[in-house]
Amino acid sequence: MSKQVEGIRRMLLILNKLRQTRKYTPKVELVNYVNDRMTGYYGYNSISDRTIERDICDIGELFGIYIKFDRSQQGYYIEENVGSYEEHVSELMMNFDLINSIEKDPNLSSFVLAEHHRPLYSKWLVPLVEAIKNTNPVYFSYVDYRHGNRINRYHVYPHYLKESNQRWYLLALDGNKMKTFGIDRIRNLEVIKDETFVRNLDINVVEIFKDCYGIWNDVNIPVEDVELRYDALDGSFIKSVPIHHSQQIITDTDEEFRISLRLRITNDFIMELLSRSRSIEVIKPVSLRERIKTIYKEALLRNS
Repeated sequence: MSKQVEGIRRMLLILNKLRQTRKYTPKVELVNYVNDRMTGYYGYNSISDRTIERDICDIGELFGIYIKFDRSQQGYYIEENVGSYEEHVSELMMNFDLINSIEKDPNLSSFVLAEHHRPLYSKWLVPLVEAIKNTNPVYFSYVDYRHGNRINRYHVYPHYLKESNQRWYLLALDGNKMKTFGIDRIRNLEVIKDETFVRNLDINVVEIFKDCYGIWNDVNIPVEDVELRYDALDGSFIKSVPIHHSQQIITDTDEEFRISLRLRITNDFIMELLSRSRSIEVIKPVSLRERIKTIYKEALLRNS
C-alpha cells in the first residue's frame, strides 16, 4: 500500500505546483519541486522524469484532470476545461484517505481486497471502510440495473470491500446471506455508528470467489475446464496479466498462445473473452465456443 500512498502524494504535489504557476511549468522545475518535497518532507527516494510523466497520465485517466505539455513553451499546464477542479481533487484526497486508513490499520487489508488494476473511486469508500473496521451496520438505497433501475432499500452488515474490473463491490450480510453490491449503484449511504454487530469470522471470501472470474459466484453454474487460443500479441498481454489464478500456459510460440483455465463460465467471464475478440479462439468446452459464436452472429446482424 505504501507505493500507492507515495504515488498519490506525488500527484497532489504536481497539481499543487501547476495551480501555483500562472501558465507553464518547465519539466525540470516540476520534477525538482516534487523531488524536493518527496525527499525532504516525506523521506522518499528521488524520482525520474518518466515517473512524473506516468503520474500525469494517471491524473488524467483516474481523476479527469488533464495536464498538457506545450512544446513551444517547454512547460506543463492544466487544461482549462476540466470541469470542477475542486471536485476532482476532492476525489483524489478521498482516494488518499482510503489507502492511508488501510495502511495505518494492517487488519483492514484482510477486509479490503484489491486487485492489480487501478479501480474507480466513490465517495462511499471511506465511510464503508470505517463501517467495516468498526463493525457498524449500514443503510442505503440500491439501484437494480437488471430490473429497470428499480430502487431497493437495504440494512446490511458490511464485511468486505472487493475490487473487480476496476470497480469496487461491498460484500455484506443481508440477514444470513452474503450479498454483493456494486458501490457505484449505492445511494444515500448511512452508517449506524451507535450500533455494532458481531463479525462472522467463518466466512472465507477468497474461497467464495476462487472458482469465478470477477465478482459474481453463482454456485448453480458448474466449474469447467476451459482452453483458449490467442495470437502471440494478445498472448503477451494475457501472460503479463493472467485472466484467472488457475491459468496455465499450454503453448507459447511466435504463432500462438494457448492457455487452460478452470472456473465457472459466468457473464463476467464471457465479457472478458470478448474484450480480445481480435484473436481469441475457444478450444473447449464446445458449449462456450457455441455461446461465443452466437454472440458474434447476433452482433453481425445488428451491425450489418
